[in-house]
Amino acid sequence: MAEKQTHNIKTILTFIIPSLIGLLLFMTPISYNDAITIPIAIVSKGLQSLLGDTITAIVTAIIAITTTASVITKLFKPAMIINHAFFNSLLNVTPAWLVVRLLGAIFVVMTFFGVGPEAITSGDTGALILNDLLPSLFSVFIFAGMLLPLLMNFGLLEFIGTLLTKIMRPVFNLPGRSAVDCMASWLGDGSVAILMTSKQYEKRLYTQREAAVIGTTFSAVSITFSLVVISQVRLEHMFVPFYLTVCLAGILAAIIVPKLPPLRWKKDNYIDNTPRHPDDEVIPQGHGVFSWGLEQALAKAGQANGIKQTFTDGIKNVIDMVFGVIPVVMGIGTIALIIAEYTPVFQYLGMPFIPLLELLQVPEAAEASKTIVVGFADMFIPSILASSIESDMTRFIIAALSVTQLIYMSEVGALLMGSKIPINIFELFVVFILRTLVTLPIIAGVAHLIF
Repeated sequence: MAEKQTHNIKTILTFIIPSLIGLLLFMTPISYNDAITIPIAIVSKGLQSLLGDTITAIVTAIIAITTTASVITKLFKPAMIINHAFFNSLLNVTPAWLVVRLLGAIFVVMTFFGVGPEAITSGDTGALILNDLLPSLFSVFIFAGMLLPLLMNFGLLEFIGTLLTKIMRPVFNLPGRSAVDCMASWLGDGSVAILMTSKQYEKRLYTQREAAVIGTTFSAVSITFSLVVISQVRLEHMFVPFYLTVCLAGILAAIIVPKLPPLRWKKDNYIDNTPRHPDDEVIPQGHGVFSWGLEQALAKAGQANGIKQTFTDGIKNVIDMVFGVIPVVMGIGTIALIIAEYTPVFQYLGMPFIPLLELLQVPEAAEASKTIVVGFADMFIPSILASSIESDMTRFIIAALSVTQLIYMSEVGALLMGSKIPINIFELFVVFILRTLVTLPIIAGVAHLIF
């Protein structure tokens, strides 16, 4: 029988105060400018508008500095970097990642100064990433990275995780704490959720399988962004049925896709290859779910190392994301968009879907098929292409599908690949196709009921 421990008031407040602030910032939905969002997204947008056009110059400088430092580290192995665990992991990357960073640096410099081939610098490729995506990622990373320790260091995840294990483990075979990642992305931003998942994986709180499943399944698209997508296809008056359809298809995909390869082949081992402890979620005798959750949370809060350590962790998160991830997003995102815009690759890949679309009685099936696989490059491209389609029903299906496919290389895919979560680009593409095959019939079925 587990001993019920007594905790002093300092430990209890150490759990309650930072956790409440974290909940308020990351998970409290508030109405702002006629949209539902979370405080962290509002302050990020505030920073973005405060910095204005200088943000692209800052991002360009960051990518150039990271790449230069990575090349110097690789060639000369300076002791001050190699012997420093944090900087070594940030700058001493594998040759493949060094190439991605180099490409990111070349693309960003060409795009920023407007020199070189239009395929790289145009508003549909490099400039889309540099001017639209990176400024918002940069602002989100600054605040989310700084404030993430409030969610992670003081017991909140332990508390919510224990409460939700009874739902998450039987339904999704995931720890209860993964529900927090889902909530953060659902209300705020998918990039925040991937960051949370990656950090918890590095701390041995998720296994390789769990991290890969959460990253590809629960980094849902925020309510705010869903509004942008549905507006693009001129159906904003249908936002409620659209979002309910997205939620239904997303939940079913979350149950089905992880049971198929490649996700089911991932090992249930931690980052250091030690296996998951089978009874790590068992509630000891003498405790209920609530009291054990509280016990776990207070134990975690008791280990918290004060404001200075929290601040240091926050700064490390910010550096890790801003310098480690942004060059990767620029490199991989630009390549994906060049393939989408200047080659017929995605059009050919979409052709096998024509019979399926016709079987599901989707109007303008041939036109719709061109948008299906292009979502792998960027989530916004399908709705841009779909805006010229006549049928409301087809535009509805394409918009909902692009949101539930979830894995697009200009953000989520590049972030996953830039993190330590064990998943490669081929596996991401397979998961993307599986999600498409699972969610398309559900979305089409709902669309037939609505239209």
